Amino acid sequence: MKAIMVMFDSLNRRYLPAYGDCQSLTPNFERLARHTVRFDQCYAGSLPCMPARRELHTGRYNFLHRSWGPIEPYDDSMPEILKNHGIHSHLVSDHSHYWEDGGANYHTRYSTWENIRGQEGDPYRADLNPRADASPNLVHFTGMRGRLYHQDLVNRSYIHSRNDFPQTKTVSAGVEFIDTNHNCDNWFLQVECFDPHEPFFSSEEFQKLYPKVYDGGRFDWPDYAALTETPQQAGEARRNYMALLSMCDWSLGRILDKFDEYNLWEDTLLIVNTDHGYMLGEHNFWAKNYMPFYQELVHLPLFIWDPVSKKCDRSTDALVQTIDLPATILDYFALPKPKDMSGSSILAHLRENRPVRQAALFGIHGGHICCTDGRYVFMKAPIHADNTPLYEYTLMPSHTTAFFTAAELENARLHEPFSFTKNMPVLQCPTHCPIDAYKYGDLLFDLQNDYEQQQPLEDAAIKEHMTQLLVALMKQNDAPSEQYQRVGIV
Repeated sequence: MKAIMVMFDSLNRRYLPAYGDCQSLTPNFERLARHTVRFDQCYAGSLPCMPARRELHTGRYNFLHRSWGPIEPYDDSMPEILKNHGIHSHLVSDHSHYWEDGGANYHTRYSTWENIRGQEGDPYRADLNPRADASPNLVHFTGMRGRLYHQDLVNRSYIHSRNDFPQTKTVSAGVEFIDTNHNCDNWFLQVECFDPHEPFFSSEEFQKLYPKVYDGGRFDWPDYAALTETPQQAGEARRNYMALLSMCDWSLGRILDKFDEYNLWEDTLLIVNTDHGYMLGEHNFWAKNYMPFYQELVHLPLFIWDPVSKKCDRSTDALVQTIDLPATILDYFALPKPKDMSGSSILAHLRENRPVRQAALFGIHGGHICCTDGRYVFMKAPIHADNTPLYEYTLMPSHTTAFFTAAELENARLHEPFSFTKNMPVLQCPTHCPIDAYKYGDLLFDLQNDYEQQQPLEDAAIKEHMTQLLVALMKQNDAPSEQYQRVGIV
């Protein structure tokens, strides 16, 4: 048995014709939909990048206990479980966060891995000279964002054709793995592309697919901020996103070609997914993380081909989440799910039409705690402006690109084990969250009648029902007591 996961970062489902879009050119995603079951009620769990990947390993929500960070010593890791049972797990990715302090032990859970360099601000090429292409028409940033922006310009200067792009190299490495191992058994391949994450940089042939209507210079990297650009600028960012999405589509087609060439449809599970969505001006926001978690961020595309059930060219409204994918892969290889993995296998739905879950929890550490039952979305906000109390729980105290500071650790204390920490006590570190969820308050939306989430509901009975679902999931995942206190749940 074999399994392949093809993962794209920041995939907004609204830009896929398979989900109803009529602007983007993605024939291979449409081809994929004909070969798979399309999930219409798939939701993210924890945002952003590495919290989502921790869920892909552990099948357990990250955001209730931890922000961005590495795999913990007590975590169950799906690819490592495969490896330990004689199933070769291989990762190929150009997602540079895997090689930073806050993600540096994810890739080592696999049997083998390949690191493709050069995306975004990956500290790859060294060129300290001022960039000639940093014209006044470009958006300039300071601090970390400025460093990323400069490094991205340096990295781009080494890309001259489609084959030079990290995305192309990533998929080529995945194709090479398939070519080499297609006649072998018992392997899992994860082909993970950083695109279409910002910056929206693609090769010229994909840029030409979409007419350019803005002549004010390059705009392919919106800030994490409210939309203040002109309609022409905003349109240029969306045009660049669609061009990059079309490049992702071309890459997906290369994987599908291998399924056809080697008839992998007979014995290979295929999952095509994303970690989270991305806001392209909806609700007047760019990007992710700091706003309420609207549908554009958490309602995700998901496609699955199961060679046992052989269901294809259909959709399902079964409610599923990111945390269900590792359980699904383990189930496919007939391996038991660890007791601390709270996600459920999707295969029972595909093969026997069983429901997967009644409700889904999602959020970011320190933000709203959110819940959906597929129709309603309820976002529970902090009740205090200072968003306290809030703690990080970890044995691996590092952030995205740095360790916790001495100031962060000086007030840390050992906390008794949680149900999933294998009897290990953990560090409890007081933390401050820069996300201001308090100002938005609690939010309730009826997706059936208001999918665009323009009219928050005030319905006490529905709020009470959704709160009960939310609390049940928090208890199931052993949420720390202060999380209830923080959002006013007694």
